[in-house]
Amino acid sequence: MNFSKDIIVVSGAANGIGLATVNHLLDKGAQVIALDNDKVALDVLSEKKWLNKINLSTYQVDVANSHEVEQVIQHIEDSIGAIDKLVCSSGILRMGALNTLSDEDWYKTFAVNTTGVFHLCRAVTLRMQQRKQGAVVAVSSNAASVPRANMGAYAASKAAVTSLIKCLGLELAADNIRCNIVSPGSTDTQMQRQLWTDDSGPQRVIEGDLANYRLGIPLQKIATVDDITQAILFLLSDHASHITMHDLRVDGGATLGAV
Repeated sequence: MNFSKDIIVVSGAANGIGLATVNHLLDKGAQVIALDNDKVALDVLSEKKWLNKINLSTYQVDVANSHEVEQVIQHIEDSIGAIDKLVCSSGILRMGALNTLSDEDWYKTFAVNTTGVFHLCRAVTLRMQQRKQGAVVAVSSNAASVPRANMGAYAASKAAVTSLIKCLGLELAADNIRCNIVSPGSTDTQMQRQLWTDDSGPQRVIEGDLANYRLGIPLQKIATVDDITQAILFLLSDHASHITMHDLRVDGGATLGAV
């Protein structure tokens, strides 16, 4: 896969899956625009640009703010060039039973995980439509299709993203714009690690939790960020030129292929 002719925007780019995606795209020659609301982590990523002289630009953006998103996308198009591809990987996790979850946790989860994807996709694909080409990949979750105790807000927000991208893909198919989803299972990221209380955390995930009706992982391992990133790159690439509205599950079989 070669992305040397592509300008690619990645949100949630300073940590986890987003950061891994940025690094792999840079290795494959892309000009990458990294968006994130974490200024400290974004500054660390920005330093890499100057140390390695790579095609990387960074912008601090709150994807939940439509004005900020529109501004930065217009700036990119005006000063860097036409955006060829978009990866939406921003996400937050607020735990809690649904009937005790606060309004703030519910609204914030959807503001970042769902509305943020809408803001980015709207701003970018409107411009892609004028050029009759483009590719979008959104990072959802296998929790979008299988209920999770104490993760109702997260699961619902990701289910909404999955449906959003499929609908977008249908609307934009005639304009040669492909829209796909990558749905990771348990992945070794900061978000996942916050759920672990000790060193046995990964093994407990692999084994599953009968009390909470959660299956284990048949492949007997936690995903790495590179496992997820390779799926993202495939769907962005010309190798997936006839794939759109697809939800690619990367979870080691943890949801047994359930829809």
